[in-house]
Amino acid sequence: MHTVIRQPAGRHAADMESVLARMLDVMLIALGAVLASLRFAPDTGHSILEVAFVAFDMVFAVLLLPWFGVYDSWRGRSKLRLGVNLVLGWVVVQVCGLAMMYLVHDAASVSRLWFASWTAITAAGLVASRLMVHAALQRMRRAGRNLRTVAVVGAGAHRDSVIANIVASPGAGFRAVAAFNTRPEREPDAPGLPGFRRLREFAGWVRREEIDEVWLALPMSEEDTVLTIMDEFSGDLVNLRFIPDVRSLVMFDRNVIDLIGAPAINLMASPMTPYALMQKAAFDRVFAAVALLALSPVMLAIALTVKATSKGPVLFTQRRKGVDGRVFSIYKFRSMRAHAELPGVVRQATRGDPRITRVGAFLRRTSLDELPQFMNVLRGEMSVVGPRPHAIEHDDQYRSIVDGYIHRYRIKPGITGWAQVNGFRGETDKVEKMQARVEHDLYYLRNWSFGLDMRIVLATVMKGLRHRNAY
Repeated sequence: MHTVIRQPAGRHAADMESVLARMLDVMLIALGAVLASLRFAPDTGHSILEVAFVAFDMVFAVLLLPWFGVYDSWRGRSKLRLGVNLVLGWVVVQVCGLAMMYLVHDAASVSRLWFASWTAITAAGLVASRLMVHAALQRMRRAGRNLRTVAVVGAGAHRDSVIANIVASPGAGFRAVAAFNTRPEREPDAPGLPGFRRLREFAGWVRREEIDEVWLALPMSEEDTVLTIMDEFSGDLVNLRFIPDVRSLVMFDRNVIDLIGAPAINLMASPMTPYALMQKAAFDRVFAAVALLALSPVMLAIALTVKATSKGPVLFTQRRKGVDGRVFSIYKFRSMRAHAELPGVVRQATRGDPRITRVGAFLRRTSLDELPQFMNVLRGEMSVVGPRPHAIEHDDQYRSIVDGYIHRYRIKPGITGWAQVNGFRGETDKVEKMQARVEHDLYYLRNWSFGLDMRIVLATVMKGLRHRNAY
């Protein structure tokens, strides 16, 4: 084992940046209070209370904000997460400051408008200052300054993918400088980088060149290699990072989570974060309520037409599976003549199906028969956008023969979806058609964003009147 103690390059600069960031945050807290007072000036007799409140918060900020990791290195990490941590930390600081004011029996005298304005202004200032600093750092790093050198350990496609990610993200502040091939007899060296095939030579070069980080791009099965590398560098202050190759194991992205204090890799779990689900649910309820109000004259006209042109109820209900496989009743305008199905059998509609009424054919072709499902969305059973729910009998049939079918249940089913706007709608008389539909649904789960939902909604509106596969 080698014992080489050195200070990593840039460590002192990073410490100085952390100190300056703390000072800037404290100044922004005081500045936010001043700006709030210009708009909501407190009474002269209460001014000393606001000064005391600000002083308490400045102290609490120094003590509490570091707990939220906002002064750690965010090189290559999500700036959105940094902003969330900053706002959350600032709210906690405000709560503690308010509690301190209550202890001295003066909280009731603080202007509520001033307090709310101060909170909002400072939160915006904290986030904006970080974004500006990181934007400046990204420009520096793209210009070749403030970089951390990285040597990559591994072989094959996963190693090359990690190196490609470094090259494609110059603003993150990393630069790949060498690679150690762990399988030289089967895989070529990394193109464009100095290559090593013997660990001792690689480790000696890392020490001589004072490389900042060594990234282990290895499969999870190569535990012995990981331990060997860790033992080799156990006496050095080089950063070792393990980037496991789990592509063949995991179902979705966003794999690593913090689980009761320990890192865990989601092999099969919901791909959407609780925040994303909350955002999606809020949009669903608001959109459904507005849609029902705006479309109520259209829905009333459709209901009267369905009732007047054929016998039977206006609405057709059928049991479907929703999120986590929970069963609910889906609503549609009835588009078929009343008929009896054999127990456990559901016939899909086919071209020229005699069960479909003339009005029903128009409703199905234009998707107007789906409008009552906004009531399902309002009830929390469905989403505006998501995998289309199938009859339970079809679920039971396809879940065992179509790869990934079961994972459609990981989020709420939708009125429309990525598969539907890409033409995978209507009869699935072949397994290949259902497989293609499921692949589009899984793509949606892996790549969900609010922007993608808006794109699907707009595409649905644009294509709603010309579905060739709906009959």
